[in-house]
Amino acid sequence: IQRICAKIEHVLLLGGTKKDIVLLIFSGIALLCSMIFPSTQFPNPAWLAILLCGVPILIQALIGLVTAFDIKADVLVSLALIASVWIGEIFAAGEVAFIMQLGALLEELTVAKARAGIEKLVHLTPQTAWRISANNTETEIPAQEVAVGDLLRVRPGQTIPVDGVIVDGQTSINQAVMTGESLPVDKTVGDEVMSGTINQFGAFDMCAKKVGEDSSIQRMIRLVQSADAGKSKIVGVADRWATWIVVIALTASALTWLITGNVIRAVTILVVFCPCALVLATPTAIMAAIGNVTKHGFLVRQGDALEKLATVQKITFDKTGTLTCGTPHVTAVYSVHPALDNDILFTYLAAAEQFSEHPLGKAVVASYRDTKKPMLPASDFIMMPGKGIVATVEGKRVLAGNQALLSQNQIVLPEEGVKNATKDLQKGCTVIYIAIKDTFAGYAVLSDTVRKESARTIDQIKALGMIPVLLTGDNQHAAMAMGKELHLNEIHAVCLPQDKLQYIEDCQSRGESICMIGDGINDAPALKKAMVGIAMGGVGSDIAVDAADIVLVDDEMKELPHLLALSRRMMTTIRCNLIFSMALNFLAITLAIIGTLSPVSGALVHNAGSVIVICNAACLLRWKRENIKTSPKQTKQ
Repeated sequence: IQRICAKIEHVLLLGGTKKDIVLLIFSGIALLCSMIFPSTQFPNPAWLAILLCGVPILIQALIGLVTAFDIKADVLVSLALIASVWIGEIFAAGEVAFIMQLGALLEELTVAKARAGIEKLVHLTPQTAWRISANNTETEIPAQEVAVGDLLRVRPGQTIPVDGVIVDGQTSINQAVMTGESLPVDKTVGDEVMSGTINQFGAFDMCAKKVGEDSSIQRMIRLVQSADAGKSKIVGVADRWATWIVVIALTASALTWLITGNVIRAVTILVVFCPCALVLATPTAIMAAIGNVTKHGFLVRQGDALEKLATVQKITFDKTGTLTCGTPHVTAVYSVHPALDNDILFTYLAAAEQFSEHPLGKAVVASYRDTKKPMLPASDFIMMPGKGIVATVEGKRVLAGNQALLSQNQIVLPEEGVKNATKDLQKGCTVIYIAIKDTFAGYAVLSDTVRKESARTIDQIKALGMIPVLLTGDNQHAAMAMGKELHLNEIHAVCLPQDKLQYIEDCQSRGESICMIGDGINDAPALKKAMVGIAMGGVGSDIAVDAADIVLVDDEMKELPHLLALSRRMMTTIRCNLIFSMALNFLAITLAIIGTLSPVSGALVHNAGSVIVICNAACLLRWKRENIKTSPKQTKQ
């Protein structure tokens, strides 16, 4: 006995799910012993199941009733436990307690793991800043001590501590944290910079404008927190119906006792009315569906995410990294030089950029290497932050960058070249202007490439009756071009994090269920606020993943229609389980009233019902959707 007590004490010291599993194992063994050795000479082993599984239910029910008069399924279970023990049906009491705790454990296993998205956002907040004094000396100070009007210096690789305006210097800023843009943005004197973004190349001086709680990164943190706080949680079906179940069960039990005078029948009604199968109906189906989608590359982080997904009417997409690959690629090179064709100009550009650390330069080199052509040697390489590069290739001076670089070197861009480049810029592409031997030679066009499966995925989502929506930070021209390519009808451009969040809030205020799919830190507030948030796990940021309910681990967008269709199939299975469990309950009650069922046989009926519910839910593990047909009209749209 001492050893058993010591073991129980050790179990009780365990935490969370591990403790629940161990308690269920002990309780199951105790019930099995009670069935094999039903002797009355020794204490019934089923008492251990009552102690380990039943007492927590009683405590939880009592706390809910006393503190908030909250009637849930555990209230009826408690009544059944007390009544069964009162008439000496110890095994029935232990069996009911065991099944209810098993259902609770399955439900707990589908609840989300603790998320650390907000903490990671906090870690993005710069801790220090370099302040420039009146005599031009630099002093490192805590970022929270920066005041409006302070002059700060930001070196390459440093995170910008507060919002402000550049007063000296040129650079390129990685703004993915705030805008989701895959490419750095060139900045010069007079341009605004945001806290949390990263200075990539040149050092610059800035004047602080928004500090502390007013800075961009702090506003982002508040957006994520407020979005999470306003997100509703689904209440279990058994708990939603618990009040009516308790009233009906007590009424039926009392009337049966009064009419028949048989307390056994009254207690049996309470036992068979326990919503065991009802409690198992939802979590078993959810776990089976989670097992299915895991094989298709999804990680479900919120237990009720699939339930919510089945009700979604709109799917909102971020563009960069979600519908596109998130990395720039050279899509075209145009030469205006009479002695150079497009391929040769590309060769000169790649050779000049081969030593560049700029993402655009790296993209040019990567695209050229895909052609399998040899790289020409280059020398005299110079990086000019915020403008471009200069290098010598085969004895020719090559300049590659923006218009400011060419203007600085007195190189005139022909009107026709500017006009053609402007068309590509309006589509959201990036243009690198090229000059050879101080003469304008042409330009290269870079753009983020659309995932191969994106258009078909959008069409299949439409076929499921959902409305796909594009929310992007790109300009209107680029967004419209992308929308046309992907068959999207509803497009919202120039969206900052708060704009995406506002769109979702507006839709929800109209009663529309929204699913948000994104990959960047700037998508975190919208992912939190949406009914269901889905993050791209491969290219997505850790913070976006932490903010999401579901993660697409391998970024295979083609699996998204399967996830959506399975969520609906899961809800159909849950409804079938609920109807069956309620029908079984009422049948068992009828048999209990007429005296056919005893408390023990009633508990065994519940076992049979629970097994059927679990088997039906298990069918979801191997469920596959039929090919979703898309109309020719959708494909050609």
